[in-house]
Amino acid sequence: MNNITQHISRQFDNELETIRSNVLAMGGLAEQQFSDALEALKSFDVSRAEQVIENEIRLNSCEVAIDEECVTLLARRQPAAGDLRFVMAVIKTITDLERIGDEAEKIARMTISLAEKSGHRSYYTGINAMGVFVRGMVREALDAFARMDSQGALVTAGKEPESDEQYAALLRQLVTYMMEDPRSISSVIDAVWVARALERIADHARNICEYVIYFVEGKDVRHISIEQMEDTVKNG
Repeated sequence: MNNITQHISRQFDNELETIRSNVLAMGGLAEQQFSDALEALKSFDVSRAEQVIENEIRLNSCEVAIDEECVTLLARRQPAAGDLRFVMAVIKTITDLERIGDEAEKIARMTISLAEKSGHRSYYTGINAMGVFVRGMVREALDAFARMDSQGALVTAGKEPESDEQYAALLRQLVTYMMEDPRSISSVIDAVWVARALERIADHARNICEYVIYFVEGKDVRHISIEQMEDTVKNG
């Protein structure tokens, strides 16, 4: 990896590259789970939703395996500086990837519940639109991790407030539906849980971006504003 110091021990380099490759593979699985959950919701495909639920255990296994690799590397190599930051960023990233999988599973479960209920489904248009937006954030966050691109990570992290705005707008819309037709309350509550899952996935995408910035710039940018993150990336 260009951003990771080349070591005298080629084996150490190989171990770092293996961890990186495994994180990217886990990221691809998390993104696929999320994408499948959205497609299942869009068409109320119960079979596809059930497959998402069944596959969730694969992400759990990936997290455990990569975590063990990181612990072993820390114990054997005692990495410092950039290498240590990389390992710490990986440990945090896989936690967020696993949680993206959890939220995808929730969406799948709500899809099954919604498919069993009658009522108008046209008001899920806003949810589908938000899903497309958040899916883009996840893809961009993973791309920033793959390239260890702090500038790209900054751009993606800056989109998270927009996901919050979409979530708030969706809630207002869904509450209106419930007020207009009390018979829709049960279905709309399920839709609210889906919207909440999307909002959380956007948060996890931003978290991954923050870990990329931490590794590349060497500064912790959690719990600060986007403007402060921009200063960190610009000034190094």
